[in-house]
Amino acid sequence: MTVTADPTAPQPTNPTATATHCPYCALQCAMTITRDAQVEPRQFPTNAGGLCQKGWTSAALLDSPSRLTTPLVRRAGELRPATWTEALDLVASRLGQLMAEHGPDSVAVFGGGGLTNEKSYLLGKFARVALGTSQIDYNGRFCMSSAAAAGSRAFGVDRGLPFPLTDLADADAVVLVGANPAETMPPFVQHLRGASTKGGLVVVDPRRTPTAERANLHLAPAPGTDLALALGILHAVVAEGLLCESVVAERTTGFDAVWRIAAAYWPERVERITGVSAADQRRVASLLSAARNAYVLTARGAEQHATGVDTVSAWINLALALGLPGRPGSGYGCLTGQGNGQGGREHGQKADQLPGYRMITDPSAREHVASVWGVRPDSLPGPGRSAYELLDALGTESGPRALLVFGSNVVVSAPHSAHIADRLSTLDFLVTADLVLSETSALADVVLPVTQWAEEGGTMTNLEGRILLRRKAVDPPHGVRTDLEVISGLATRLGQPEDRFPADAETVFEELRSASAGGKADYAGVSYDRLRAGEALYWPVPSESHPGTPRMFLDGFAYPDGKARFVPVDHTGPAERPDEDFPLYAITGRVLQHYQSGAQTRLVGELNSIVSQCHVEVHPDVAARAGLRDGEVALVTSRRGEVAARVRCDHSMRPDVIFLPFHFPAEQRANLLTNPALDPVSRMPEFKVCAARLTPKDGDR
Repeated sequence: MTVTADPTAPQPTNPTATATHCPYCALQCAMTITRDAQVEPRQFPTNAGGLCQKGWTSAALLDSPSRLTTPLVRRAGELRPATWTEALDLVASRLGQLMAEHGPDSVAVFGGGGLTNEKSYLLGKFARVALGTSQIDYNGRFCMSSAAAAGSRAFGVDRGLPFPLTDLADADAVVLVGANPAETMPPFVQHLRGASTKGGLVVVDPRRTPTAERANLHLAPAPGTDLALALGILHAVVAEGLLCESVVAERTTGFDAVWRIAAAYWPERVERITGVSAADQRRVASLLSAARNAYVLTARGAEQHATGVDTVSAWINLALALGLPGRPGSGYGCLTGQGNGQGGREHGQKADQLPGYRMITDPSAREHVASVWGVRPDSLPGPGRSAYELLDALGTESGPRALLVFGSNVVVSAPHSAHIADRLSTLDFLVTADLVLSETSALADVVLPVTQWAEEGGTMTNLEGRILLRRKAVDPPHGVRTDLEVISGLATRLGQPEDRFPADAETVFEELRSASAGGKADYAGVSYDRLRAGEALYWPVPSESHPGTPRMFLDGFAYPDGKARFVPVDHTGPAERPDEDFPLYAITGRVLQHYQSGAQTRLVGELNSIVSQCHVEVHPDVAARAGLRDGEVALVTSRRGEVAARVRCDHSMRPDVIFLPFHFPAEQRANLLTNPALDPVSRMPEFKVCAARLTPKDGDR
């Protein structure tokens, strides 16, 4: 086999520095880190030598005084230091007791999209083999699940970007739907310069975000109407004779059923639904059709809805009608959010999946994975509850009585978060593995201190489906263990053979290769040696002689007939609409300085000094009608709770929309407001829109 190293990903010339990747978003920017924990950017295709503020400051948490360095056990109502033996023995004993009394599903596991592939894999195996529970899911259900479901039913497989990110540089047109990469993954923006220079960058977002400011055309639909907008643009494509009829006929099925719905969504009608002009809808249709290379990309703004799967399907339908997916230099893709949001859902954390993106209900999948694990196929549990449904069931008569949390801070990140905190309080036993005492860990009975990104090795799969090797660069604080060591230690205490749950990352990865072999996300041909040699490996990689698959669908889609599926979808709107009592749409999102629940970035002084509290962006006229001025503290109230936030007046805001970032704790939790209405396919909650009202906070005028 000839090894072709990636010339854009060299090793650092400094022998005291280690080549690794950023701990935050799925762009997985390349960096080097020295032994004294100094970060420098590194040339790599995704970031081209750039880092955002979060990346530059990522090492600050390594020696933070907030780091946990000893296990904590709750005694007499307080978390107190304990030895590792005491903590692990207690966890195993309590779990074993609960399972003996109430069955294996009395114990649940909740994972995270930031865990390495090895951790995701071993955690899923631990749940189904060591615990025998079906009750496992992860916070990626809150992030990528709608796009994953839509991509799977259209193309037969889900990979966020089925092409290298660098392909975007040659695009004449790019439509970004519900994406704000200028704040969420800033180095990504450089890949949009070509389309922007050619006048073809379109951003669909209710807010005029920093990304929308860079666009040649900004469409600002009412929240929850993205699906209708996609139907309107598709109608314009057909009505103006822009349909790529040859591709639709030869490479797809199901267009007629889609057109029967889209025919009723002429642009003027869609203008009344969305607020986006008919002229702009036709302009987007023309831009995409005329482009030599064009892309449609979706992100959380389109996906985090109770109709998120159908919304993404509507945009995929538009891309298919224009012949973009499977065409060199064009396509559809989804911008994955969390660092390992792609790999994290491929190898067993998700309630309905086994490693290799296999479905747990598939007998052949169960047989294959069981053979790798050395257990009987019938010993594996079936599918469990999805993330919100799992959290909602905690402590109920039929729900889990104990929960283990790895890599997630659900008290801040889950929708209807006050309710979720209440559910956690009813548990018999709560265990977390954490870097710091997050809001969720503060409620736990046992907290296990674990290593960070630079203190351990492992692999991540970025938004392109490229497997990356994250190398250990520094030693962890004394007393801290890896998640793999924690899982291994618990498994052996629960009676598993020592060799069934190894704690070494490369050893776990070798087993993952076998478990994924033949699956949709096939890693069988990926090895640490190939990654160390600098090979650019995009799954599927079915053998060690296979070069990987940077561009999918060029020869056919992942269905037996090789054709993509149009999926008929119709607009219904958000699950909750404004009314007299709650007249505004509240939407949530991220800011540049913080990441996810903020448990890490709020502890980085440089970042927290810039944005240290929740704010609410609102049109000045709306603030004035509520009796509020810029800088004052408002109460934002929904049917589920209220949030205290400082007012930021912004003339670019739609007068029916307010925006809050979701990174903050306590009474500033934006997810106190959000609606847990679930998509019927993906079980994604409707984070992105709920009905709300704005009032002054008493005593803060």
